[in-house]
Amino acid sequence: MGSNRLDSSGQSQHINVQRSSTRGRKAWLRWLPAVVAPAAIASAALVGSLPAGASNPLPAKTPAQVLELAASHRGGTFSGTVEQSADLGLPELPAAGKPSGSASGPASAGSVASVIELLTGNHTAHIYVDGKDNARVQVMDQLAERDVVRHGNDVWFYSSKDNTAAHLALPQRAQGPAPTTDPAPPNDPHGSPGMHTPAELAQQFLSKVDPSTAVSVGPDVSVAGRAAYNLLLEPRTDGTLVGKVAIAVDGESGMTLSVQVTARGADKPAFASGFTSLSLDAPDPSVFSFSPPPGSTVKEIPVPENPHDPADAHGPGAMHGGAKGNVAVTGTGWETVVGTSAGSAAAAEPLLQDPLLSQAAIAVPGGRLLSTALLNILVTDDGRIFAGMVPPEGLQAAAAAR
Repeated sequence: MGSNRLDSSGQSQHINVQRSSTRGRKAWLRWLPAVVAPAAIASAALVGSLPAGASNPLPAKTPAQVLELAASHRGGTFSGTVEQSADLGLPELPAAGKPSGSASGPASAGSVASVIELLTGNHTAHIYVDGKDNARVQVMDQLAERDVVRHGNDVWFYSSKDNTAAHLALPQRAQGPAPTTDPAPPNDPHGSPGMHTPAELAQQFLSKVDPSTAVSVGPDVSVAGRAAYNLLLEPRTDGTLVGKVAIAVDGESGMTLSVQVTARGADKPAFASGFTSLSLDAPDPSVFSFSPPPGSTVKEIPVPENPHDPADAHGPGAMHGGAKGNVAVTGTGWETVVGTSAGSAAAAEPLLQDPLLSQAAIAVPGGRLLSTALLNILVTDDGRIFAGMVPPEGLQAAAAAR
C-alpha cells in the first residue's frame, strides 16, 4: 500500500483516537524513562535486519487506525526468535577490562563491557510467553547462555558462563484486571541488560506520539512471514538524535513484530529488533520449568519492598538501590533527559573506573561523554549521570541547570 501521511485534519483525528483508546491502556503507551546508566541503552534500542515487503497487501488503514490496532493487542501466548544487532558508531574496543582468557566469551554480567557487547555485533534470543505469569527469555551469547524464567510466582536468573543462578519468590499477586501488554520477565537484578521484545521497545517510542511527531503509514512489510503495517514516527524537532522510527504492526493481531530506529540524517537504521520466527500458539509448558544445574551457585533475592510498583522494578530508582528521589527528568517527548543528582554520585563510580568506558568516552567541558548515533550519556566531573536521545549540548544544559 502507498504512503499515508497525516494532514492537519488527520492529525486531529489521531489525537482524539489516541485519547479515547489509551484511557484503558495507559500501560501500553506509558514509558518510565530508565536511561540513567549505560545499561539502559541496551534496553532502549536494539537492532535487527530490515523487514521484507509484504506480498499480499493488507486493507488500507490510517495512522490512527494502526495505532488503535496496536493498542488493542492483548498479549496472550507466543514463542519466537528475536534477532538484534547494533550499528551505533561506537569505536572499536580492545578486550581490555575482560578477565584473562575471556576475550572470546561474554563479558561479566552488569559490567560496562557487557553493555558494549550488546551495543555491537549480533545477538539472538528465544522468547516464550504463556499468559501473564509464564515467560522465558534465553539470550544466546557467543559461548554461553543467559536465561530469565518466570513460572507463577517464581523467577529464575541463570548464566551458563559461570554456572550461577538467582531466585526471586514473588508475593501473591493482588487481584485485578489482566495486563493489556505482552508480559515481560524482569531483567537480571544484578544489572545485566537483557534482550526485550519488539513490543517493549515500541512502547518507549509510541509514548512520544503527540503533535510534535509526524505519523504516517508506509508500504506493508513482512516480518517472520506475517504481513504487517509499517507505522512511521518522525520527530518534528531538531533537538533529538532520532530521525525516524519504523514499527511493524501485525495486520491480524496488532502485535509489534519489529522496531527500527534511524538517526537524523542517516539513510539506514542504527537500531532495530525483530522476530525472525514467530508462533502465536501456546508454548510447551516444560519451557517454564527451571531447576539449577548440578554444581551451580544459587542466590536467593529478597523481595522488593513495594513489588507492585513498576517503578521499583523497572524504573530509574531500580538502578540506584531504589533512590528514586535522586533521579530527575527534564524536557519532554523526544528531548527528554534523565539525570541523577550529586547525592547519587556513587552510582557513577563503576562507570568512571571501567577501562572500557574510559576508552569509549571522550572528554568534554564538565565531564566525559559516551556518544552513540541515537543516545548520549554524560558523566559529570562530580559523578552525576545524564542521558537522552539528544545532542551533547542538551545533556550539558540539563547538567548546568541542576
